[in-house]
Amino acid sequence: MKFVFLWALINLLGACAFNPDHIGGKTPPYLVYLKSDYLPCTGVLIHPLWVITAAHCNLPKLQVVLGVTNPSDPKERNVEIIGHEKMIHHPYYSVSSIEYDLMLIKLKRVIRPSKYVEMAELPQYIIPKNTMCTVSTWAYNLCDLTKDPDTLQTVNISVISKTDCDNAYKAYNIKENMICVGIVPGRRLPCKEVSAAPAVCDGMLYGILSYADGCVLRADVGIYASIFHYMTWIEETINNN
Repeated sequence: MKFVFLWALINLLGACAFNPDHIGGKTPPYLVYLKSDYLPCTGVLIHPLWVITAAHCNLPKLQVVLGVTNPSDPKERNVEIIGHEKMIHHPYYSVSSIEYDLMLIKLKRVIRPSKYVEMAELPQYIIPKNTMCTVSTWAYNLCDLTKDPDTLQTVNISVISKTDCDNAYKAYNIKENMICVGIVPGRRLPCKEVSAAPAVCDGMLYGILSYADGCVLRADVGIYASIFHYMTWIEETINNN
């Protein structure tokens, strides 16, 4: 009986620790915390007036938070909170699919770059497999899910081939406008992380997470919208709004 209790305690402590492989540190300056009355999402600043995130994010009463490392700490310094003017989903997005899973958010005012806030560069070419990417988002403390996420985490993982991704996600049709990033397919340990994590590779924003069976911060394979394939839509949306 004592052994069973000790085993349960060890597993609980491991779960609360969340991820032994993550890289901590400051928030990447392009990363945006999208706080709402529902669940938060991760966004990326790509223009002085625009943030990109996943279309599957439901963001009632949205607040765009820049420069934040710990969203559960109301006293954190160097944080900038602004409102938004409009949210524009990709016109082909459907809640029944992971394809076209992108949304642009127009801010109420222009963001000026600083030490804590910068725009991400957008891609100029299709990313080859095996390219190393940095994936960042916020994680929750599994021992107290009533709080906002309190840990910004980053993991370095690589782009995998379409064949490997098809093998990891046999129920999904991996399209040309998607990329897959990660190492391990499937769920390894319990976790809860903020949705729509970005993949930045070679210094450019290449993906926004659409779906993962598991946790991308544990290097589980995720399916991302390939930003390169949406550049025309992004540019036209910004120019027309």
